[in-house]
Amino acid sequence: MSDQKFPRRTLLKGAILGVAAVPVASLLSRTADAAAGRVDPNEPQAKSLGYVEDAAKVDAKANPNFKPGQNCANCLQAPNKPGATEVPCNIFGQRNVAAKGWCKVWVKRP
Repeated sequence: MSDQKFPRRTLLKGAILGVAAVPVASLLSRTADAAAGRVDPNEPQAKSLGYVEDAAKVDAKANPNFKPGQNCANCLQAPNKPGATEVPCNIFGQRNVAAKGWCKVWVKRP
């Protein structure tokens, strides 16, 4: 017999784990890239929440809960950053939204 430093089973297990790690690593990098960006109003989640980058363009008939003066800058879901043009939003996984924007889950900051 020959001197084997790695048993065949150990080598196969390592190869399988290595192959399985590739898709996981690509998913993690995509998630990190998405978290760093700005929310696009055409994304499925943004569309379902009625997100617009300018609250002045909200269709009041389609969104009866909207009241003038509501925007992402004064929403509970985003931190208070006076003068900022973009704010991170809890609803969109801390991704940036327009401070003048609005969506259906707007909540008045106390």
